[in-house]
Amino acid sequence: MSDSNEIKREDYEEPACPFCVDQYANEPPKRPIPVRRVIDKLGEYLDRNDVAGAERHLLYWEQEALHNRDTHGLFTVRNELMGFYRKAGDREKAMKYADEALSLGEKLGILDRESGATALVNAATVCKAFGEPERSLELFERARPVYESEFAAGDWKLGGLYNNMALTLADLGRYAESRELYRLALDAMSAVENSACERAITWLNLANLAEAQLGLEDAAEEIEDCLEKAIALFDDPSLARDGTYAYYCKQSAPTFRYYGRFADAADLESRAAAIYASNDV
Repeated sequence: MSDSNEIKREDYEEPACPFCVDQYANEPPKRPIPVRRVIDKLGEYLDRNDVAGAERHLLYWEQEALHNRDTHGLFTVRNELMGFYRKAGDREKAMKYADEALSLGEKLGILDRESGATALVNAATVCKAFGEPERSLELFERARPVYESEFAAGDWKLGGLYNNMALTLADLGRYAESRELYRLALDAMSAVENSACERAITWLNLANLAEAQLGLEDAAEEIEDCLEKAIALFDDPSLARDGTYAYYCKQSAPTFRYYGRFADAADLESRAAAIYASNDV
């Protein structure tokens, strides 16, 4: 990587002593990678929509974790990689890293803890995105009791679980269960600070659910109500206009366009483009 701000091994690893016997061992000593700094740096790449830089960054730290035999760090990086490739639309790599992260989580014995359940949710989202709703639902159901025991109703992670699980249930035609989980997601997120974008996405999901369940004509009134609630949340002046906001604007624009709200779609895309341009400095 050529980024001058890249975290390199010498930034966190002490030089090896030439007289240390570890230097001549078959395996290098275990050294943890700086996970928090790795995640923060990833956020910087994504905030300026530098997809290639984000990929290089994650793959670099995957190799560093392997080199340092840092299994927990490797688990974290592979968890991020499956989400990265899901968003990039790369089915093969997203599924590969989902399988590898879950396999490593099993070996570490952490899939019944918060970090492991998060990997289950991320893997479930990958399966949903690439046409495997049955497997997706199994993974969500495995993560759900952990989330419900670890997080209060006002936690964004719980809201995210309900929202994504509802999407899978809708794919399976289980509309009543899907609608109930969307409502639980809205309730969970209502007490979360700066959650307007997540709630907007839930309202857009409810619009899509209404169409799938009732048909476009019969659901027209409900769809319009959902779209109005969503755009009002995107217009919330208290929201930080950052990379996360830009991502949600860009992802939501096609739904507004699909339902004939062309001006709203163009406006959201314009907001996203302006944020990415200002961050690319």
